[in-house]
Amino acid sequence: MPGPILQVALPSPLRRLFDYRSPAGVRAEDLCIGQRVRVPFGQRQMVGVIAGISDTTEVPAAKLKPAQELIDLQPLLPESLWQLILWTASYYQHGLGDTLGCALPTLLRQGEPAIARQDLLWQLLPGAYPEHPAVSRATKQKQAVQVLAKHPHGLSHALISQWGLTRDALEALERKGLAQRIHQSPHHTAEPLPLLSDIPLKANAEQQAALEAIAGKSGFTAWLLDGVTGSGKTEVYLQAIERCLVAGRQALVLIPEIGLTPQTMERFQKRFSIPVVILHSGLNDRERLDAWVAARDGEAGIIIGTRSAIFTPLARPGLIIVDEEHDLSFKQQEGLRYNARDLAVYRAHLEDTPIILGSATPSLESLHNVRRGRYQHLRLTERAGNAKPPGFRCIDIRSRKLEAGLCRPMIEAIGEHLKQGNQVLVFINRRGFAPTLMCHDCGWIAECTRCDARMTVHQNPPRLHCHHCDTQRPQEHECPKCLSKDLRQLGAGTERTEEHLAQRFPDFPVLRIDRESMARKEAMQGMLKRIQSGAPCLLVGTQMLAKGHHFPDVTLVAILDADGGLFSADFRGPERMSQLITQVAGRAGRADKPGQVLIQTHMAEHPLLINLTEQGYGAIADMELDARGRAGLPPFSFIALLRAEANNANVANEFLESACTLAENLSDQLGLAVDMLGPVPSPMERRAGRYRAQLLVQAKQRSTLHQLLHHWLPQLESHPLGRKVRWSIDVDPLDMF
Repeated sequence: MPGPILQVALPSPLRRLFDYRSPAGVRAEDLCIGQRVRVPFGQRQMVGVIAGISDTTEVPAAKLKPAQELIDLQPLLPESLWQLILWTASYYQHGLGDTLGCALPTLLRQGEPAIARQDLLWQLLPGAYPEHPAVSRATKQKQAVQVLAKHPHGLSHALISQWGLTRDALEALERKGLAQRIHQSPHHTAEPLPLLSDIPLKANAEQQAALEAIAGKSGFTAWLLDGVTGSGKTEVYLQAIERCLVAGRQALVLIPEIGLTPQTMERFQKRFSIPVVILHSGLNDRERLDAWVAARDGEAGIIIGTRSAIFTPLARPGLIIVDEEHDLSFKQQEGLRYNARDLAVYRAHLEDTPIILGSATPSLESLHNVRRGRYQHLRLTERAGNAKPPGFRCIDIRSRKLEAGLCRPMIEAIGEHLKQGNQVLVFINRRGFAPTLMCHDCGWIAECTRCDARMTVHQNPPRLHCHHCDTQRPQEHECPKCLSKDLRQLGAGTERTEEHLAQRFPDFPVLRIDRESMARKEAMQGMLKRIQSGAPCLLVGTQMLAKGHHFPDVTLVAILDADGGLFSADFRGPERMSQLITQVAGRAGRADKPGQVLIQTHMAEHPLLINLTEQGYGAIADMELDARGRAGLPPFSFIALLRAEANNANVANEFLESACTLAENLSDQLGLAVDMLGPVPSPMERRAGRYRAQLLVQAKQRSTLHQLLHHWLPQLESHPLGRKVRWSIDVDPLDMF
């Protein structure tokens, strides 16, 4: 058959490639793996990536279509990143085309050129001067020469009106050979910039030891920077990045949430004068591509982003940092269910660069890797400067009267700290006004019609809202079951707590930080500026407040409900609860003022709470790791979760029963030691109108699990019942629900 056969990865969850002939007029020597091509697919056109080139195909010649266009002259991605994407698709058992779709910016998936937006600049040419004869009688052109002379590297076209110039005058200068228009990337710098714009802080002994250890090894090494809250982990990052930049390399910094981006950018831009770019889902398509290209071309020395930024190409990779490495936000929960933290470690290995995983509450997986010698352990046990760890006290609220979820000792403590001119953080991990609306006469409860969940009461605007499927409806004013008007809003969320505190402390502003209040762009940045002003105020919020924020004037952290994680059905419940309490508590006493943490609980004698408040997170982590080892749970074993959902519960269960039988037969044939747990209904069986069930696969060896998945999933893809359900596989799941 004439011409090479292109094996193209297209954006599809199917784990297969599609064969095409090479485009007309394209020579075989101009084709290579990693280039984008435009191809016909059914009745439409699609953009795919060449994943293989072959001389043969199983597709009949009459059905083999030619690709329409070769988009790139060179591979789109560097070799190390291409290998990372191949490994990601294989490890997480996902289609290569869909994996590339997650890794590439939207405009590249649509076939746009892989170039940044170009800024138009006007620049004087040699020989131009204000008294030049060609402009002696042209006042506006003469003025333009004078202004451009002040901008030797070019004046942006967008700014010409601010300088009183006109386009006609500049174009006249261009025709006379006195000026030219040039195009540059928005991240281009005309001349080398000084590396630092601010002096680094003096590192304490522990920070200095960590920096020397990191600098003392070349090539790939995984470092776990285990530092208590407020110990100066960010300063270690900054000084490690400085050494990376001095060596002519780039640094990639992953953070868990968009909400942390503004303060992270501000801290990095204050320290470094070189270009710093951000990558997250809040950018528009053009901004994302510009940042992607700046990183690929080496124009940006520092790249900061959320989990998808792990797929950003770097011209000169030198260091990867994952801040708050324990955070669940690094795990994608839909589609390609990858863990950006784990991919960061593998990418560092591929690129032979060091990686720093930082956290005050390291994940048990990372601590397990330290025990096995895979990661090097760096500890920061003291807070930076004169700051001291906060003191803990549990308040037993059994038999106490609560006002909007707060007991009297808590309210009194809040008042004392506010009177002293300090700030108070009130943590309640429930959005809305109240979690339940109930009829006092007959016991009816407002439930979601599409989920096995109660509707949350919201006041601004008034509505009932399901936080699982996003269903919303107006609040009832009478019980639909008994027509009683005695409907009661039970429990407290952030809105109710905010309202009560505003009434109780009218002289102090109450700032609420949750998903609803921070929905507007720049809202988080504006709120943080108000907090950083240092004026006494009350902060009320969810776990958005727990992640890495530096609030030097917060002296009291009030945790309103610590009992939720004590009896979790998930084996990771104790770990997550301990992490959350520790992270929230870490916002108190981060400067010269001593901090205090008050925890409301019905279980003041619970061993987990006692050990956490008296011995700290490290003791809990050691206990949990030992317990997991005895029970054979991750990280001492490896699991994958097969989920299925359908409009009918029986169909989902039938598919999983059949899948379980297939897996058991394959395990016997291949001699694999694999345990199958289920199928069982998901903890929330009905969600968004569909019934869900799950099947857990567990093995003591990672290779054993993946060997089974490699043979099992192709059979599921062709299974007749597989077309009647929506199913997915989650390798190394962190959310069992």
